[in-house]
Amino acid sequence: MDELLSKAENYYLFVVSWLGENLFNYDSLTQLAIILIIMCLSYATAYFLNRFAEKLFGETKFYLKAKRFFKILYWPIISWIMIFSAWQIAQSQQIPIILLRMASSFVSVWIVITLVTNMIKSDGIAKLIRVSAWSLAILNICGLLVPLIDFLRITTFSFGGSTVSMLNIVTGLINLVVLIWGSFFLSGIIDNKLRTSPNVTPSAHVLLSKLSRIVLIVVAFLFGISTMGIDLTALAVFGGAIGVGLGFGLQKVVSNFISGVILLLDKSIKPGDVIEVSGTYGRINKLAGRYTSVISRDGREHLVPNEDIITQPVVNWTFSNSNVRRNLPVNISYNSDLNLAMTQMLEAATDCSRVLSDPEPKVLIKGFGDNGIDLEMRMWIRDSENGVSNIASDVYLNIWNKFNEHGIEFPYPQRDIHIVSAKGLENKKEIS
Repeated sequence: MDELLSKAENYYLFVVSWLGENLFNYDSLTQLAIILIIMCLSYATAYFLNRFAEKLFGETKFYLKAKRFFKILYWPIISWIMIFSAWQIAQSQQIPIILLRMASSFVSVWIVITLVTNMIKSDGIAKLIRVSAWSLAILNICGLLVPLIDFLRITTFSFGGSTVSMLNIVTGLINLVVLIWGSFFLSGIIDNKLRTSPNVTPSAHVLLSKLSRIVLIVVAFLFGISTMGIDLTALAVFGGAIGVGLGFGLQKVVSNFISGVILLLDKSIKPGDVIEVSGTYGRINKLAGRYTSVISRDGREHLVPNEDIITQPVVNWTFSNSNVRRNLPVNISYNSDLNLAMTQMLEAATDCSRVLSDPEPKVLIKGFGDNGIDLEMRMWIRDSENGVSNIASDVYLNIWNKFNEHGIEFPYPQRDIHIVSAKGLENKKEIS
């Protein structure tokens, strides 16, 4: 421990000495002032150049595609040109140029990092690359990268019977991040290929996509750990701890994950199916490892645990057939024309474009009730994901309009009232 503190102290003294020699003096402050003025002038120039380019090339197809690159590169490119020019002028006049040279290198790195990270869609990965590249560039330009590498190389730790240096850990972590990012990238390519393949069912697509991602991430993790110089057999104790944790604390998580795999294998549900479970009705949007995403008709997304879908009754409206039948009960008065009412109900259903003509709608007489005749409209639709209540409302509205147009009455409650004479009650009051 004392040796490690001594090494850290020596490295700290080296950094302080370098700063004192290269930054905190008159020549360096003068160069810093020049660099600051150049940066302000280049920013103003880039602003006006951007507006000029917008007016001159704003409608061209090439400029619209490359606009986002131009806007972020105006300032660093102009800064580099002006700083490099100042560097060459100062060098020709035999004026100290160390900070101008460093500033030129910084701006060059700025241009490269900005150009590369702007091509990456993921903000998190772009930020990680930006921070890592800037850190290495700053250390290298300041001449501190080699001493830092030597310090990390001689700083070692014992792990699982093997000796690991800090340099191995840092490079291993970098490799691990790159490998995991590469695994996500490859899994995305595999997912796109599976999605566009006509021979792969939606359930198989989800299953194969998830398995490929898990395998790639595990391989990337193991390879990244091995690059650190850590013996993989030393992870056996951690594997046992994870097994205990899965047995006690992560029972529900593992249960949901296994349930998700079962759902993908037995093909009982798949993305796009319309289901009803635990009082939730909607279309399956995604099958995840822990939950199933169900979007209801009101736009809310319900995350139903996979275990609930395995253990509870599920109504799959589109399991083997996308056709769905809706039964609409209707009562008419005994004074109405029954045949005309049934005809108008059929026309009310066929007037709706979502109602299928094959199987065709039917009207059945269910019985003769106390107040009227009980009828039932049976119709079929194919797009249950667009709602089943709204189509019923449309057909009911058509029935209402057609019944009113043809004088067909809806029944009112009818009751027979029998009035019992109160004469006997009056005689009882007189006797009492």
